[in-house]
Amino acid sequence: MQTLLTSAQMRKADEFTIEHLPIASIDLMEKAARAFVHCFLRNEFDTNKSIAIFCGKGNNGGDGLAIAHLLLHNGYSNIKVYLVNFSDKQSLDYAINLQRLEESRCKKIVLNTAADLKSIKSDIIIDAILGSGLNKPLEGEYAVLVDHINQSKKRVYAVDVPTGFFAEGKLPKEYNGIKALKTICFQRPKINFFMPESALATAQFEVVAIGLDEAFIQKQTADFYLIEEDDIKQILQPRKLFSHKGTYGHALIIAGNTDTMGAALLSAMACLHTGAGLTTACIPPSGLVALNTRLPEVMSLPRDEYTKIENPEKYQAIAIGPGLGVSNENERLLEHLITTNQPLIIDADGLNILAERQDLLSKLPAHSLLTPHMKEFDRLFGAHESWWERLQTAKEQAVKLKIVIVLKNQYTFVCSSEGKVYINPTGNPAMAQGGMGDVLTGVIAAFLAQKYATIDAAILGCYVHGKTGDQLAKDKYVVTASEVAPGIASTIHELM
Repeated sequence: MQTLLTSAQMRKADEFTIEHLPIASIDLMEKAARAFVHCFLRNEFDTNKSIAIFCGKGNNGGDGLAIAHLLLHNGYSNIKVYLVNFSDKQSLDYAINLQRLEESRCKKIVLNTAADLKSIKSDIIIDAILGSGLNKPLEGEYAVLVDHINQSKKRVYAVDVPTGFFAEGKLPKEYNGIKALKTICFQRPKINFFMPESALATAQFEVVAIGLDEAFIQKQTADFYLIEEDDIKQILQPRKLFSHKGTYGHALIIAGNTDTMGAALLSAMACLHTGAGLTTACIPPSGLVALNTRLPEVMSLPRDEYTKIENPEKYQAIAIGPGLGVSNENERLLEHLITTNQPLIIDADGLNILAERQDLLSKLPAHSLLTPHMKEFDRLFGAHESWWERLQTAKEQAVKLKIVIVLKNQYTFVCSSEGKVYINPTGNPAMAQGGMGDVLTGVIAAFLAQKYATIDAAILGCYVHGKTGDQLAKDKYVVTASEVAPGIASTIHELM
């Protein structure tokens, strides 16, 4: 897993690398600029395009000056560098790169105030005004300048972080920073790039390595980690000779109602294709024909108003909620399951029942797993103004209740009972369809049935679910849950 660092920690990584590699800070800046330009040229390969580079007087501006120099050497001739002279201070590396640029044919324009910028005629803008570490909205001349840049409607590439965007911490309701087409960031993504609010600051981001000491970065104490494919390959266990259906566990999916049987079918289908040895669907009697027709491998347990799960210990995983409906009968069923003290996966209407019965939250069996989307989460734990606040609550509640919380998002957050947040990078907007959460519940249930630890089942489930959608989205505008569920088995096979 990639350890994700705060801005302060990244500065320490810079310092450690400079001291122990050893490498001069100006040379490390040059490496960063080269990495940026290499990435930039893949997107903007037309050297006839004109470029405006806005450089503040700190190290972010120093990066911008080095980038200007390198772009000149790569055939771009129409480059203007705007020196944003809003501060009395300047970094040493900025001064060195400014002197280097003085010797070039690059046109330089000093901006002592935002009003000095009359118009922006360049095709492309590179933002190197302010770097990471900002913790308050832009003010004064910086705010005016950034507004002018945004109003120009040009393609903007940000160096490491868009000016005005907080790398971590609570993001303000009103964002007044740079709105970039793409941010090319150094060595690690900023933690806040995974928050939905970041869409206001950058449409996409790409991480480039600049030679910082990876061993040092990985040893840092952190709350956030980015899941990588190698992690998944290490967690997944191959199927062995002489194993049988009993080896891979029995999963119970309590789902569906008279008019929502699709949720039960999707969840059971996903459980089946993720490898549970046995899958039983606890469904209303009206759904038996649909289940037997669509999924003959899945056993049924008819559910009525008197249903209690007899001998729940015979199931290695119990999931409840998809399409279940909120009723007194289902509330009693969930309460009964909680009293058995067997870990549960609770999704959808199971979560809605919990929200109405807050007393049950504190009684959840240890190692249970909740899979809420944003609205379900806020119904459970109260309204939040930002995703950063929501994640802090998720971390606290996961520790307090000794459970795992899977907070669903473009980048899903898996919050462990140890207070760590594992960010899942797979998945895409083509998957924005009803039923995807039902599939995810079934996938996680299957991994739990196969005796994976709760946190590993959650990490595996989110990753393979999203990766299956990524594979399908390569040639589709929309990916449906009915396509993802049967595709899970192939994704796991490829990862193995």
